[in-house]
Amino acid sequence: MAHHPHLSGLFAPQREEVDVRGLEVAGELPTDLHGSYLRNGPNPRFDPIGSYVYPLDGDAMVHRIELDGGTACYTNRFVRTPQVVAEEEAGRALWSGLTDPYFPPAEEVGPDLANTFRDLPDINVVRHRGRLLALAEAAPAYALGPDLGTLGRESFGGAAPVALTAHPKIDPHTGEMVSFCYSFESPYLTWSVIGADGTVTRGPTPVEGTDRALMIHDMALTQRCIVLVLAPLVFDLGEIFSGGSPLRWQPDLGVRIALIPRDGSAVRWHTTDAFWMWHTANAFDLPDGSVALDYVEWRYPGGFAESREPNASALRRAVIGDGGVTRTTLHERAIEFPRVDDRLVTGEHRVVATVGSTGTQALPAGDADALFWFDVTAGSETEWRAPGFGVGEPSYLPSSAGGPGYWGAVATDRADLTSWFLVFPAEDPASGPLARVRLPIRVPAGLHGAWLPAG
Repeated sequence: MAHHPHLSGLFAPQREEVDVRGLEVAGELPTDLHGSYLRNGPNPRFDPIGSYVYPLDGDAMVHRIELDGGTACYTNRFVRTPQVVAEEEAGRALWSGLTDPYFPPAEEVGPDLANTFRDLPDINVVRHRGRLLALAEAAPAYALGPDLGTLGRESFGGAAPVALTAHPKIDPHTGEMVSFCYSFESPYLTWSVIGADGTVTRGPTPVEGTDRALMIHDMALTQRCIVLVLAPLVFDLGEIFSGGSPLRWQPDLGVRIALIPRDGSAVRWHTTDAFWMWHTANAFDLPDGSVALDYVEWRYPGGFAESREPNASALRRAVIGDGGVTRTTLHERAIEFPRVDDRLVTGEHRVVATVGSTGTQALPAGDADALFWFDVTAGSETEWRAPGFGVGEPSYLPSSAGGPGYWGAVATDRADLTSWFLVFPAEDPASGPLARVRLPIRVPAGLHGAWLPAG
């Protein structure tokens, strides 16, 4: 496993948990930043047995960088699911990877955990109504305490939806958190709402018109509707037991896009040619009743589909309405993880930030050597190349003084494997970081994060 590309180098698991205050800062850390940047990602507690499918496998580790008036602190913790606790007691891995048909028996883990899948809340981390949640792919969320210690599965007062997506959306105007979940059985797709007060205001509601289990990683939200892109990546769990992949790419099915009115009225379905989408940037309503969706589009899901055609990504805009679906290329780049200022979610945005590849070196999936900012109104782009660094997903960091704000991202030096938190001026990110906060341990290349303003 030491030679697995996603278990070595920038991706190698971090097993140490630390709390460090007074971090070293190169440059000048803005004094109008007050809050925390959190990042979650797959991080096996012990060396895996069997397969390892990045980024779906791996235990969760949450990293936090606190910024307060020019100072910085760092904390990291494993999300201790029952499976992680059992493995810590055993001192080794007990569960295999997702694509292996092996589950530990009761003699090893007790009757409650026997023959169960590993919980994997290792994709994203959000805060809603004071709750800090580590999120999985179509599974229950785990609640974390102020010290990042694991409190357990989040039940939302006993009224929890069956599960949440890794990418719920929080409406900055209403305070609601809207989510979806796919399932291997009917109903294959549901949506739910947690109100601004933290209570479940809409339990799991079936999305009428779905007839098969599909992988859907992300969603978008407008002021009027939920946007779900149903690409033809189909689950076939029987394949696991014959040594195959549980996911099959079936492009002949095309793509279906569901516009689900938030008031609970009938779903509007639209179709277009097959493509794959991991992540949305944002969506918003247009005056004529249609919806604009900005997202990163791929020709097919790499790792889950075979094709002689080279895969390629682009930032695209889909306009979805009575006239059908029109997809327009905004920028063609090798990019992923599109983000906007979270305060603009459900409304019109101008700048989309992403990580990507310059194409100057061969990088494994999940690695990146540049940050890009795309002005979708002006049609322009800004680039910051990270010489010698692997960079992660950017997040917008608003200024507490009401200024133009900043962008932040974790980056790791490829030479000495030190990790840094970089802060860029939003007005001119191409000028490079205003400040580089040296982190006390390496943060493995991973997935998603969030900026949580103080207070």
